[in-house]
Amino acid sequence: MAIKDDFKTFIDNIQLDNLSDMETTTGEIAKKLNNNYYELENDKETHMYIVGSVGRETAIKGVSDLDLLFDLPDEIYKQYDDRESNGQSALLQDIKNVLKERYPKTDISGDGQVVVINFSNYTVELVPGFKQSDDSFKYPDTHDGGKWKTTKPLAEKEESKKTAEDTDNNFKYIANMLRAWKNKQGFKFGGLLIDTLSYNFLNDNEDYKKIDFDDYFEMVQELFKYLKNQNKDQSYWYALGSNQQVNNCDDGKFVTKAKKAYNQIKDLTEESTGLNKELRKIFGSKFPKKQTVSENSRASSLYRDTEQFIEDLFPVDIRYNLTIDCKVTQDGFLDKLLSAIIKQNSWLSRNKQLNFFIDKTEIKGNYDIYWKVRNVGDEAERRDLIRGQIVRTNNKKHHESTDFRGEHYVECYLVKNGVCVARDRIEVPISTI
Repeated sequence: MAIKDDFKTFIDNIQLDNLSDMETTTGEIAKKLNNNYYELENDKETHMYIVGSVGRETAIKGVSDLDLLFDLPDEIYKQYDDRESNGQSALLQDIKNVLKERYPKTDISGDGQVVVINFSNYTVELVPGFKQSDDSFKYPDTHDGGKWKTTKPLAEKEESKKTAEDTDNNFKYIANMLRAWKNKQGFKFGGLLIDTLSYNFLNDNEDYKKIDFDDYFEMVQELFKYLKNQNKDQSYWYALGSNQQVNNCDDGKFVTKAKKAYNQIKDLTEESTGLNKELRKIFGSKFPKKQTVSENSRASSLYRDTEQFIEDLFPVDIRYNLTIDCKVTQDGFLDKLLSAIIKQNSWLSRNKQLNFFIDKTEIKGNYDIYWKVRNVGDEAERRDLIRGQIVRTNNKKHHESTDFRGEHYVECYLVKNGVCVARDRIEVPISTI
């Protein structure tokens, strides 16, 4: 297939596939809240809004959060605003207790600005709000003794929908691809910021608004060029539709990641050998492979394809940072960190002990730990030892040893509530010496 067909397949592969289930859940929550606050029976639609990436229709397969906003009666605002201390916290707790009646066995908490309902396959974050005349919403913030803030998600939804229509869905597909990129590379990149930068990119590069998949590779090159040229120290951007400030994510890490992606593909063309391989490195295994018949025959004669991909085992929605490293040891030599060796562009020799470990992570609570060791190169294929299986160990450390030449790598995944929410990768370059 031509690269245009591969891009179309890729987009199809990452489309949200559980929207109907989310809509059913939304209806049940709306039904309970409408009954409690408005005395409306069996009303599953009124006063409830799906917002966030699902509401803006830019979410992809594997999304782990469903953002909802429920419009409460004005008298409820007055009731909690008149409280002497932190009426915002009291409101969240009361809504949590109402929903506990509907979901008595489900983990529900209320803190900060949302009521969180932890279902098995995704998490609902419900914001109780009070609709204003300009379609904005006041909502509670429990921090610093409690206060009210303002949000404008309906304007963001409307502008997102309008832009998708005006660009033949190219706006949506760009936002989809950037989410897949974020999930593959394993870094935090907020959904509203993704959509805002996708929106800005198209407004700054209008020639791409109406393109077909024939032009997608050129557009992707320009997209990463655009992102790498953003100011990583910028505090915020103005969100599409609402013009509210959307804060920078993780000190602008997306800029550094975009520079790496751009450098991978900037000199390639649609006819370049290995183009699909590079795009899979950027976007993940949902981007199609490109193999000739002879390559397939050669591969099958040399080794078994035992590699697994986390995207095929769990929904992937990266929400936390994870950093892994490795202590390299050998009798008679000082221990070194693999990250330092890589920075020196050095190779590892054989017969060294590799002790991988989780260096940093932001996740709290319970989660499962998975490791993947992938051997790369002719020697790995000749020995039928490419490995690549994903194994749950629930151990923050993993031991290996250097054996044969190749640009190998190790990955670690953290899975919480059935969703991969953090991942990292470290290269393991081994020489013949």
